Amino acid sequence: MAVIDQTIDVKVPLHTAYNQWTQFEDFPRFMEGIEQVHQLNETTLEWRAKVAGVEKSWRARIVEQVPDRRITWVSTGGARNDGTVSFTSLGPDMTRVNLLLEVEPEGPAQQAGTALGVLRNQVTGDLERFRDFIEARGTETGAWRGEIREGAETTAAGGRTRTSS
Repeated sequence: MAVIDQTIDVKVPLHTAYNQWTQFEDFPRFMEGIEQVHQLNETTLEWRAKVAGVEKSWRARIVEQVPDRRITWVSTGGARNDGTVSFTSLGPDMTRVNLLLEVEPEGPAQQAGTALGVLRNQVTGDLERFRDFIEARGTETGAWRGEIREGAETTAAGGRTRTSS
């Protein structure tokens, strides 16, 4: 198993960075190799990606989501891909985003790639593209302010919102 722990500072308010991260279906805009993320319900995501030219798909379940603090997920099908993204305010217009992933590479090619730091470099690039994306926009494409704790969800006023931008 590979553990990747990466941090990046983003020049937007805490709520803007957090709100954008809740827009999972926008991930292909800044995550390399992610072709599609489909949100089936408030806690279940279906992912499709190309990894080293091979198409992969998996499901993940959000087990904790606390507005402006963190989102934690576990994979429920496909390769293991569990993680937590957390958000810390560094001032009115600066946020630290920390991404902690636990992944189980499949097969010798992915295991070798992980050993060489390929996955770590991809995560670094994804965080940099997220930073560039949200800083260039200055505002999120949508938001979901509800809370999830071990599958029990509390919907905030308005529920999950999306805007096409």
